[in-house]
Amino acid sequence: MRSLLAGLTALCTLTTSTQALYFYLDGTTPKCFYEELPKDTLVVGSYKAEAYNPSTGSFAPTNELSIAVTVDETFDNDHRVVNQRTTSSETRSKFTFSSAEAGDHRICFTASGPAAISVGGWLGGNAGVTSGGVRLSLDMAIGETSKIQSADQGKVDSIVAKVKELNGRLADIRREQIFQREREAEFRDQSESTNAKIVRWTLIQLAVLGITCAWQLSHLRSFFIKQKLT
Repeated sequence: MRSLLAGLTALCTLTTSTQALYFYLDGTTPKCFYEELPKDTLVVGSYKAEAYNPSTGSFAPTNELSIAVTVDETFDNDHRVVNQRTTSSETRSKFTFSSAEAGDHRICFTASGPAAISVGGWLGGNAGVTSGGVRLSLDMAIGETSKIQSADQGKVDSIVAKVKELNGRLADIRREQIFQREREAEFRDQSESTNAKIVRWTLIQLAVLGITCAWQLSHLRSFFIKQKLT
């Protein structure tokens, strides 16, 4: 194990680097290695786990296999910065972290599930594969940004396009709200003007009706007075 760790550590450099390797897991103990990283270094790892299939004699992904990935800062009382679990699939899984301080980081992979246990036990002591029945291929990009940007540029562009589309829709909604408020204000002013006209016309009608009634009463009074005199 120490020779494996030494070999893996020797592959690391403080400059931009990419590591590609594969190793075997037995489903009982984690496989760990160490990376000495400078401060504020971005690390992106992608991995693919495959279980040994006795019927075909080859390794293949299976839903009965899951991989747990942990990254601990050994210089900070094993502070854990990555803790994720994924299921084996045709596509590669990813983990990403950035070193908060310079020092060793312990990266561990643990296989679990029926496939890891049964295959690991079946292969124990079999020809050629004595380290376990789960093969895990690992690619790590250390201290780089251009490769991450180029690899994820399509996703970033898609997100930017969606954000722009959402901003456009928000602008349309704001314009529609402003238009509706203007129409509402115009309708309110028109309604108030119409109500004022109705009130004025009602007052005029009441005044005319009152004058008419007074004139009729005066006329009737004069008529009755004349009738009594005659």
